[in-house]
Amino acid sequence: MAQRKVTIIPATISKYTAIPIGSKKKRRAAGYARVSTDHEDQATSYEAQVDYYTNYIKSRDDWEFVSIYTDEGISATSTKKREGFKRMIADAKAGKIDLIITKSVSRFARNTVDSLTTVRELKDMGIEIYFEKENIWTLDSKGELLITIMSSLAQEESRSISENVTWGQRKRFADGKVSFAYSRFMGLDKDKETGKIVVNPEQAETVRLIFRLFLEGMTPHSIAQELTRRGIKSPGGKDRWNQGTIRRMLSNEKYKGDALLQKEFTVDFLQKKLKKNEGEVPQYYVEGNHEAIISPVVFDMVQAELEQRKRSKGSRYSGVSIFSSKIKCGDCGGWYGSKVWHSTDKYRKVIYRCNRKYGGGQCMTPHVTEDGIKELFIKACNKLLSEKKEIIANTELMRTALCATSELAAERDRLWEEMTVLVEMIQTKVAENARVAQNQEEYQRQYDGLVERYETAKGQYDETVYAMEQKDAQNEKMRRFIETLKGHDGIITEFDEELWGILADFVTIGRKGCSVTFKDGTEITI
Repeated sequence: MAQRKVTIIPATISKYTAIPIGSKKKRRAAGYARVSTDHEDQATSYEAQVDYYTNYIKSRDDWEFVSIYTDEGISATSTKKREGFKRMIADAKAGKIDLIITKSVSRFARNTVDSLTTVRELKDMGIEIYFEKENIWTLDSKGELLITIMSSLAQEESRSISENVTWGQRKRFADGKVSFAYSRFMGLDKDKETGKIVVNPEQAETVRLIFRLFLEGMTPHSIAQELTRRGIKSPGGKDRWNQGTIRRMLSNEKYKGDALLQKEFTVDFLQKKLKKNEGEVPQYYVEGNHEAIISPVVFDMVQAELEQRKRSKGSRYSGVSIFSSKIKCGDCGGWYGSKVWHSTDKYRKVIYRCNRKYGGGQCMTPHVTEDGIKELFIKACNKLLSEKKEIIANTELMRTALCATSELAAERDRLWEEMTVLVEMIQTKVAENARVAQNQEEYQRQYDGLVERYETAKGQYDETVYAMEQKDAQNEKMRRFIETLKGHDGIITEFDEELWGILADFVTIGRKGCSVTFKDGTEITI
């Protein structure tokens, strides 16, 4: 039998780079530099990285300098917003880069998934990454194991930093320290010398206008249109307003001098995703934090009106004009809506008529014009003023009788105490079940019973608070009604939009006559 002979055929191509072994072809090398904040103390580190890697690559005879890719003031926990990083990877995939050099794993990515995905993707294409601090070459056999370990450690470091930052923010909230995006907040500025919140007089007028228009009956949508028409800039400096901005301003407690802290919180330190706080983490309410633009009473009145419009059943609230949802049909009790006659010619005219008139209803009430409504209101106001003393006295009595909230306040406090006790009982029950073995069916029955009692008390508490808000709003309406009457002597000759918004509740159009119902409940037939 012939003796076996084995001849070794040496490798000629690198299994990592696909470059012929012994080739003098230079590897195209690029550097990646990043700092995670844009603070001045990081600027030196950032510039130093760029300068160092530029010189480092150019000093090597076997490397060809491509470029330095950079991201400044960007977090490494996700690669989604890092434009320099994404541009570098795209160039590598396009065949422009053979080798990427960076300072460390933590500079490259603090997210294990992002880091390994990118490394493997480039590795499959024969593109290597060199992490100088850890001395890791990703095409080396030990590279991926070391990358996994180092990335996990870096991710935990990022988690720790995030938790420390979150703790610091919540400590500030607990101490009542208020901060917000002043540049996009209309009406309030930060004083450069003291750092305190101060009122911007010019912008404050726009804020007061928004609240006044809303109380006069306009919707956030129609207010946005009106502000756009007037050429007033939005908080973001834009020419067009949107109803979302108006709605947020109407419900922002900072306009009455208070501040609710931690309205949102970060769900995941990797994704940096914000979520509206619906009870998952504590909130802090700071009263009297700064000078108010809107008085607390008027602000609460607006909140009650927002809630009332949201709860109103039947027809959708309309606030296209100050007369929308203010004119009632004497036949069916429904609301009048605006209609346009001769919309395309010179006889164009806006009228109001019952929305059900031609929808299968039997309403025979006439249509009215805006001028007709104004004339009706002026006549009713003058009749009201002729009996001013008597009406003011009656309204004061009604205000005392209808707007008292002492009993409701006592009920609210009782329910709050009950809810507090139930929460403690639930927490005790859960903690006990975690420590001591129990019959789980019996535990679940008791737990469900406590939760049901809490939900019932919470529902009653919310209804009580809402009833108090309604009474407070009614009290404010009557107060403004009385103050307005006291301030008017003589006869009204011209229609006043502010007077209409303060005094008029609604107008009823009948077949043979009309009436104006005022916000104190007084009804005057014309």
